Amino acid sequence: MTVVELTEHGPSVSVLLPDEIGRALAASRIVDAAPDPYRSGGWRLRAGGKVGAVALRTPGHSPVTLRITPKVPVARLFFLIGYAVDPGIHRDGEVSVDEHSDVLPALAQGFERSLERALRQGVLQGYRHTEETAPVVRGRIREADQVRRHHGRAFPVEIAYDDYGTDIAENRLLRAATERMLTLPRVPEDIRRRLRHHRGRLLDARPLIPGSRALPQWRANRLNLRYQPALRLAETVLRGSSIEHFDGRIAIDGYLFDTHKIFEDFVCTALREALAAYGGRCALQAQDVYLDEAEAIRMRPDLVWYGRRGSPRAVADAKYKAEKPEGFPDADLYQMLAYCTALGLPEGHLIYARGYEPSARHRVRHAGICVYQHALALERSPDELLAAIAAIARLMAGDAVT
Repeated sequence: MTVVELTEHGPSVSVLLPDEIGRALAASRIVDAAPDPYRSGGWRLRAGGKVGAVALRTPGHSPVTLRITPKVPVARLFFLIGYAVDPGIHRDGEVSVDEHSDVLPALAQGFERSLERALRQGVLQGYRHTEETAPVVRGRIREADQVRRHHGRAFPVEIAYDDYGTDIAENRLLRAATERMLTLPRVPEDIRRRLRHHRGRLLDARPLIPGSRALPQWRANRLNLRYQPALRLAETVLRGSSIEHFDGRIAIDGYLFDTHKIFEDFVCTALREALAAYGGRCALQAQDVYLDEAEAIRMRPDLVWYGRRGSPRAVADAKYKAEKPEGFPDADLYQMLAYCTALGLPEGHLIYARGYEPSARHRVRHAGICVYQHALALERSPDELLAAIAAIARLMAGDAVT
């Protein structure tokens, strides 16, 4: 087996690979891949903003495993993920991944621990609405379907009823995420063993339909309170960049996180939580913002904060990686200027996942608009990160709240 180690946004690495696998990597855009002009049979691979592990298999060649390590500590990465999913998860100390330095073992460990806590008091039961054709009457008869399908015949009967048991959306979701975890590479055997045990307890819940992108819908309530951290992580597992692909002779399987999206989700969630103290409401990925009066050019700021009277008060955009080595990229300033102009705001805020650039403030000529550029050092502790976000929220809110 060939194992290729890459670092997120790190330098390119030259690796000897079969041409089939090199071309598959280039087409999949998992990493930047191109033939190495200075090495026969070599491919230059460079990781972008995706981290995790991917296995590639093709007949006649040994498997190739691609491992992409994040620049930030894995425990910090999972704090960002967990906080964005549900701020209460990490406030209550539900998830800990301190024992692992790789992404997939950490993901498996965090999910297994939350799943064990969810099932500690037994498998949750509830009512599931069922509609079916049956030889006997149970529940109520669906009269319209009975007439339409059976034309006056007494049997079979179209019925609907509520069945009480463990085959409910919550358990279906946990079972699906557990089974997905068991297929991923580099999950430690002790965690696999515990996940198999949990899956055995959830077997009465129906499996998801293969290839279906729709997840079972559930609602948070007091009955499923102990399940909620595990359910949030299960949705993250199933909605993440899961890769299951077969293209010709190449089979690709693995799991990747998009660090750009993780940072954006964290910043928006943390800002929304911090701005709640000042009233109003936050719109994430705001959809009613247009650049022109004809509303033909739509814009999507990451966060718009509206005051208590419904008018825009502040706008913010999260940027994971500055593109210029000497500082912040100018294009972001132009983008924020457009947001402020369209929303009629005197200032806007750009938030970067970089720690060494000093925060900056720019006043635009002839416009009177100020654009702030803030830098977050993700190596800081969770409390320090949230304190930095709270400071940005105070600046956004200003002295008065309308």
